[in-house]
Amino acid sequence: MDSDAQWAEGARQLQQMWSDSWNRMLQSMPVPPVDLGAIAGSMAPQAPVRLSPEKLGELQQRYLNEMQALFASGLAESGKPPSDKRFSGEGWVQNPVASAVASAYMLQARTMMAMADAVEGDEKTRARVRFGVEQWLAAVSPSNFLAFNAEAQKKALDTQGESIAKGIANMLHDMRQGHISMTDESQFEVGRNVATTEGAVVFENEYFQLLEYKPLTAKVYERPFLLVPPCINKFYILDLQPENSLIRHLVAEGHRTFVVSWRNPDESMATATWDDYIENAVLKAIDTVQEISGADQINTLGFCVGGTMLSNALGVLNARKESPVASATLLTALVDFTETGILDVFIDENFVRFREMQMGQGGLMKGQDLASTFSFLRPNDLVWNYVVGNYLKGETPPPFDLLYWNSDSTNLPGPWYAWYLRNFYLENRLTQPGGVTVCGEKLDLGKVDVPMYIYGSREDHIVPIEGAYASTQVFPGKKRFVMGASGHIAGVINPPAKKKRSYWVHSGAKFPASFDGWLEGATEHPGSWWTDWTQWLAGHGGRQIAAPKAYGKGTKYKASEPAPGSYVKQKA
Repeated sequence: MDSDAQWAEGARQLQQMWSDSWNRMLQSMPVPPVDLGAIAGSMAPQAPVRLSPEKLGELQQRYLNEMQALFASGLAESGKPPSDKRFSGEGWVQNPVASAVASAYMLQARTMMAMADAVEGDEKTRARVRFGVEQWLAAVSPSNFLAFNAEAQKKALDTQGESIAKGIANMLHDMRQGHISMTDESQFEVGRNVATTEGAVVFENEYFQLLEYKPLTAKVYERPFLLVPPCINKFYILDLQPENSLIRHLVAEGHRTFVVSWRNPDESMATATWDDYIENAVLKAIDTVQEISGADQINTLGFCVGGTMLSNALGVLNARKESPVASATLLTALVDFTETGILDVFIDENFVRFREMQMGQGGLMKGQDLASTFSFLRPNDLVWNYVVGNYLKGETPPPFDLLYWNSDSTNLPGPWYAWYLRNFYLENRLTQPGGVTVCGEKLDLGKVDVPMYIYGSREDHIVPIEGAYASTQVFPGKKRFVMGASGHIAGVINPPAKKKRSYWVHSGAKFPASFDGWLEGATEHPGSWWTDWTQWLAGHGGRQIAAPKAYGKGTKYKASEPAPGSYVKQKA
């Protein structure tokens, strides 16, 4: 047999091996696991998965051609690794064997993803297959294994094995703390160098502490401002550092600012429901801010899940013929759950029913499971990158306040979580008049006539920009929609002083049915959307009055401890 025939036979055998692996993987994809943190890569397609023979043949031929090209060039030329940051280090460049392994892996990955894209079936089935394949490919990358990672091997030699010893120590440390270290967490302390804006706790119950912040101006707007952050994580993403703190920005602009700081639920809150959180937290916070300030109306903001909760509270207030809210700002929040992005791969009737059986009547959704799920939405950046750095190379990740916050997880009460999944993510009932009953009231958000500022981030993978825009079709009042650059967090936390990114607004008073229709007439502006929002918010603040000299009001709402309070320091 000549060399070309030998090559062809070897390539066909290799291709057959990967084709067989693909089929076995599809057939064995399991049902959703007990722990949501382990769900990455394991969602089962809900319909039979197959490829058309024509498409499979096309992919096979392309694979053979590319494999032949790799063999012809010696798999990979030394000094020219694949254009992937996992393989861009000096060790990969200098080691021809490592470059060959990386090149072969990248070819296999391209082929597997092409096969995932070619799966026949509905869109959700294809999304689930693609997600599972992405997770599998991320996990089996040669960069994740010391036997193949040339960079880690070089470092072990250069340090005479010290990097391996440090890597083992790092792994043992992370096993004790229960999660992979994304940053040097020892460098941060809530209240010392994150969440440092000056203020005090002026009210608390079993669900939340209400923080009031010290004015930075002689006069403030007569209508105070209340922020409702997501209870799925800690509020201080809005107050990381003085230079990027949305809370400090509000205070500096003359708004008397209050923030809900959620309690980190323990077993004593294992039966808390969605209604409990709306009645005893969001509505209670609105009422308390009114009492403290003496204002007839207040301005409000809901971020992410906090925006969904605020929208529910506004629906309850409307049903009760009460109007304590002068305006509402929704930041990367879902009200219409038609477009839910990558999270949709997790949601179906079986999964939601499982969660209802597991914790619908009581229990906790563990914070670490939630944190792991969100990390696996970007596995190379938020999981395997740290496995390689921490364990294979023995590195300590640099201090980064955002990643410290990201690792500071929170639990959720099971009944709250199961009800949220069923009524919003699965059945999308919030936009239906009377579709949900909350706190004894049938909600109709189409009657919530409150001025709104609605913000979405262009690259948001948690709340897709189309999902954020959909709120403009729900609420009937005056609205302003703004799109910012970047993602779910970086797009929101974009202070004007940085002069980074840009935002888009539309001059028209009407909102097309689709986001694409809105975008066609939108205009890009450089810098932060905060400036645009501040101007809008000033129009709803009312007149200027003397800033208060003390926190709270009287003995009922007196300062009990300095901000950021004790609830935010509770660990999951």
